[in-house]
Amino acid sequence: MSSPANFRLGNRQHGQAALEFAFVVVFLVVLMVSMLEMTMFIYTDAALTNAAKEGVRYAVVHGASAASPSGPESTTNVVSAVQSYAAASLHTLSSSNVSVDYTGGNTPGSTVEVSVSYPYRPIFGMRWASVTISAHSAGRIMF
Repeated sequence: MSSPANFRLGNRQHGQAALEFAFVVVFLVVLMVSMLEMTMFIYTDAALTNAAKEGVRYAVVHGASAASPSGPESTTNVVSAVQSYAAASLHTLSSSNVSVDYTGGNTPGSTVEVSVSYPYRPIFGMRWASVTISAHSAGRIMF
């Protein structure tokens, strides 16, 4: 039969195991949330980069010789192409800044640049400030 001193020591060890388990669980939850947040940040950055590239592709394909050119005077088609591509990846760019710049006009050989900036808000923000993600892409009008 065990003595009362051994019985009390066993209860302390059970409490220690519960406390260690609580510490480990809190650490693992923080680690998992951090990994999820970083994954979503990288996904958003990649989606914006691809949206800017899609805007450049649209501007290059609908260059000076196309039936509906997207020239410096009318960049709304390029902006809507960027916004629709971003919407396909579950990002709304209504609160973002999409800028289109034609260097040298809308002639073959001139350059078109599309820049997108997006205020990224963390999923588990807890009143954290938003971070602005910027993407830039450039291309040359060939025909």
